[in-house]
Amino acid sequence: MTESTYYTPTGGLPPQTTLLTDRAMFREAYAVIPRGTNSDIVTSQLPFWENTRLWVLARPLSGFATTFSQYMMELSPGGGSDRPESDPGAESVLFVTAGALHLVIEGAEHVLHAGGYAYVPPGADWSARNRSAEVVHFQWIRKRYQQVDGVARPDAFVTSDGDVEPVSMPGTDDRWRTTRFVDPTDLRHDMHVNVVTFEPGAVIPFAETHVMEHGLYVLEGKAVYRLNEDWVEVQEGDFLWLRAFCPQACYAGGPGRFRYLLYKDVNRHMSLDQPC
Repeated sequence: MTESTYYTPTGGLPPQTTLLTDRAMFREAYAVIPRGTNSDIVTSQLPFWENTRLWVLARPLSGFATTFSQYMMELSPGGGSDRPESDPGAESVLFVTAGALHLVIEGAEHVLHAGGYAYVPPGADWSARNRSAEVVHFQWIRKRYQQVDGVARPDAFVTSDGDVEPVSMPGTDDRWRTTRFVDPTDLRHDMHVNVVTFEPGAVIPFAETHVMEHGLYVLEGKAVYRLNEDWVEVQEGDFLWLRAFCPQACYAGGPGRFRYLLYKDVNRHMSLDQPC
C-alpha cells in the first residue's frame, strides 16, 4: 500500500490582505468546516489538560451533531492529561495524525505514531501524554455509550492504519476501500470509526441515504462531495458533518488518493424518546 500522509492543523491567522471568501457552510442537513477556519482564535482548552489546545469540530447541538463530538487535539512537548475524560459514560476513539502519543489504558502502555488508532471504552482508566520533543496531533471522537442489557461492553484496543487490511468495496476494482478497525458484526460496539480510501477518479456512484450520522475528517487529497443537493469541493484538513438521511456521494477528482476518517453510529435501536 502507498505510504499514508495525514493532514494536521497549523493554526496561525490569515493575513489582513486575505479576501473574505471561504467554503464554510452550515446547512440543515450538513456542515462543511474548511481547514482554513481552524485558526488560533477558535481554539479551546480542557480541564486537567496541560500544554494542550484543541479545535472543536462537532458537538451535540440542536440542528447539528446529535450523537458525537469530535476534536482536533494539539499537544505541545510535555503536554497531555492523566484525567482526560470527565464523563464516565463516554467512549473514545483516538487517531494520531502527527507525532508520538504516549497512551496508557488500564495500566497498559502504548506509543501511537501517525496512523495509530485506539479505542477507549467508557469508564476506563487512561491517560495521554506527549513525551517527545515534537508536537503531537490527534483526532478525538467521543460518544455516549449506549449500554444494552445482555451485551457486554467492548474492550480497549490499539492498532494502526497500516496494520489493518482495507476491504475493497464490491465491483470497484480496489479503487474504493474501507479500513475497518472493528468487526461490523460485533454488536458490543455502537459506533464505527473507519478510514475510507478512494483512488483518483473513483466514485460513490449513487446517493447514499441512510440512518447513520457521519463525521468526516479529510486526511489526504481532495474531491467533490455531494451533500444533499449540493456538490462541494473538499480537501485535506476539512471536516464535514452529515445529518442522518442526508444524501451523499463522492468523486475523487484530485491527482492523488482521497482519504478520510469516518464516524458513524451503528448497532442500536432508534430512540423513541424525542425527535432529533
